[in-house]
Amino acid sequence: MSKYDLGVIGGMGPMATSMFYERIIERTQANCDQEHLNLIIFNHATMPDRTKAILSGEHQLFLEQIASDLHAMESLGVKHIAIPCNTSHYFMKQMKAMTHLNIIDMVEETVCAIKEKFGTGARVGILATHGTIFTGTYEKACIANNLIYVKPNPKMQDQVMKVIYDIKAGSFANVHDFESIVMSMVEDGNCDAVILACTELSIIQLGEIASTYCVDAMDVLVEKSIEYSGKQYKR
Repeated sequence: MSKYDLGVIGGMGPMATSMFYERIIERTQANCDQEHLNLIIFNHATMPDRTKAILSGEHQLFLEQIASDLHAMESLGVKHIAIPCNTSHYFMKQMKAMTHLNIIDMVEETVCAIKEKFGTGARVGILATHGTIFTGTYEKACIANNLIYVKPNPKMQDQVMKVIYDIKAGSFANVHDFESIVMSMVEDGNCDAVILACTELSIIQLGEIASTYCVDAMDVLVEKSIEYSGKQYKR
């Protein structure tokens, strides 16, 4: 029997990892301590910046450090791996080749959830880091699932990136300004859904109208992490 249901490679960033763990606890159907997941978290805050690694082409250091974490998870008897960092999923193929453990693919699971909810041909907006936008990680997944991918214009993308790095720096995001970005994607981009494709964005408390259109990739990862671990997701 495996010692841990779930291994979390976190720290990218630390606040997002903390929120991921809180949501795992809140959304696991459990009546006592013993009915929650056995999990272990590596808060690997010194992991190289994923966007910088992608844009510079200097992948090796990130891959070496993620490989070390995966091998450590194997030795600890983990069954499934969750990585609450959208940008890192650019390296999913390489990461899966490093281990026999099941790495939950947040990108693929999120796009499949949108297709199930909104149907084939839905227009899907993406709010993410420069690295995620540049690599087309979600774009490729949308195309493969017959969804129409819509990305922000350059000015809007810079605004999203500022919000992300403000949160990483411990600053508060301007919720009103961010909701304006979401609604611009819906109204100007004619999007049926908008993916919050950076775990820092999951921290923002959106109002009722904006949240109606948003699909939070972290929430999808939380749900799948609970289900893969053999527990019931509490809606």
